[in-house]
Amino acid sequence: MPLVSTASIVDAARASGVGAPAFNVLHLETAEALVAASERAGVPLILQISENCVRYHGGLLPLLRATQALAEQSRTGISVHLDHITGGGLVREGVEAGVRSVMIDASALPYEENVAATAELTAWCHSRQVYVEAELGEVGGKDGVHAPGARTDPEEACAFVGATEVDALAVAVGSSHAMRERTAVLDKELIRELRERLPVPLVLHGSSGVPDEELRAAVAAGMTKINISTHLVSVFTGEVRRILGERPELVDSRKYAGPAREAVSREAERLLGVLGTASP
Repeated sequence: MPLVSTASIVDAARASGVGAPAFNVLHLETAEALVAASERAGVPLILQISENCVRYHGGLLPLLRATQALAEQSRTGISVHLDHITGGGLVREGVEAGVRSVMIDASALPYEENVAATAELTAWCHSRQVYVEAELGEVGGKDGVHAPGARTDPEEACAFVGATEVDALAVAVGSSHAMRERTAVLDKELIRELRERLPVPLVLHGSSGVPDEELRAAVAAGMTKINISTHLVSVFTGEVRRILGERPELVDSRKYAGPAREAVSREAERLLGVLGTASP
């Protein structure tokens, strides 16, 4: 079926009180795994391509085209979203290539500069019917920024959304990017306050470090879009290590990448149940 919009997935999840799953693509194997999980669960999914991933592949279009093709073949409804994009050039390239939702990340800038940069790109995106997510202040853990104790100030968040007119906001509530252990404890009271005060859906970055029960509680408190990357990367790598440890003679990468792809798919399907979008 044709690509669906990120807005439709997020808005439906928010209205139903469930999580909108947003899983990152690193390469074709993960894209295939995630689409398969979506189809087995019978629920829509947001596939995300980050700026770091674009850099790894040496450009956006090859992986984007492959991901879009997989999404268009799905029967469940898949959107393709650009994640943590810091420059306007890559935003424009993605939009010209058919992407209809982006996360503009100017969070490393001082507040006023973040507002100005985000507002300018948001206006450009909105004039082309592109959905925009942004981040107020840096979510902990990525590239040595704030500790997991960082928290979004509700007053500042309201002002930021009003000034930039973004469609969704990533907030700091106790998660941290790139965590390898699922030990984060989230500030559910802050999530509830932000949900009540902000007119846009809340996005949880760094969800890989959040255990199942905390993810469920975060969604119940008002978190909507749930971004997961590192946890699924760890599942892939762990399966590759297991197979090569048992069969060090293997040369054909399909013999270990294929099972790793399936392991990611099964874990992604399980997480769809945790988020409330599919039966656990």
